[in-house]
Amino acid sequence: MYSEPNFDYNNFNLQNEQQHGFLNNNCSPQIEELNVVSNPSLDTSIPTRSRSKKRRVKTSKNEEEIENQRMTHIAVERNRRKQMNHYLSILRSLMPQSYVQRVDQASIIGGAINFVKNLEQRLQFLGVEKEKEGKFDTIDANKSKPFSEFFTFPQYSTSVCENASETKMGGEVHQSSNTIADIEVTMVESHANIKIRSKKRPKQLLKMVSSLHGMCLTILHLNVTTTHEFLFYSLSVKVEDDCKFGSVDEIASAVYKMLERIQQESILN
Repeated sequence: MYSEPNFDYNNFNLQNEQQHGFLNNNCSPQIEELNVVSNPSLDTSIPTRSRSKKRRVKTSKNEEEIENQRMTHIAVERNRRKQMNHYLSILRSLMPQSYVQRVDQASIIGGAINFVKNLEQRLQFLGVEKEKEGKFDTIDANKSKPFSEFFTFPQYSTSVCENASETKMGGEVHQSSNTIADIEVTMVESHANIKIRSKKRPKQLLKMVSSLHGMCLTILHLNVTTTHEFLFYSLSVKVEDDCKFGSVDEIASAVYKMLERIQQESILN
């Protein structure tokens, strides 16, 4: 009979594994070497050189900018100090020598502060003295001629100056001790404001109202203030179309003639 040969399968598998393992071990290093050589991403020599050049250029530019900024700052600071020294020199020249004992900045500024404080004190003192004098002058003026503060540019004035007449507001100012009243007329379009200061006379207000109405000057507002022997009239009138007076000087002259007539009538009566 035919008998099958005996094979040791275990030994056969072991030999196969050893052969395959040997092949794998021998082949794997070659494959790794090929992968290393064939991969261009691992070669970093060229990008490294370009980066170093960029860094050098950027660093040099930064150094130039820093140097320019430093020089600009030095120039600005130099000009500032020059200007400050100039102003301090002017400030020192404006003060008395007693306020500046030294020439350094702190001494000059401190002396200027003390000098200004002294000027403020003297100014306040002079203001108080002037106010006192003004009060006495006002009291004396009010006693002699009350209501004088209400007149700015009168056409007729009882005050006597060096010149008999002077021009103000484009018109002639009549000043004389013989003037019977102070009269000031201002006009805006067809409305006029009349101020009169005169001595008290019988029925003077009634005659004034009647005369103004006859001159086509309609009274819109009337205010009368009295003190001792003087009267102050403030009238707001409308200049009608039929009125023959078209300027402040003409109205003032007509009012003055009206007061002269009233005075003459009071004397005759």
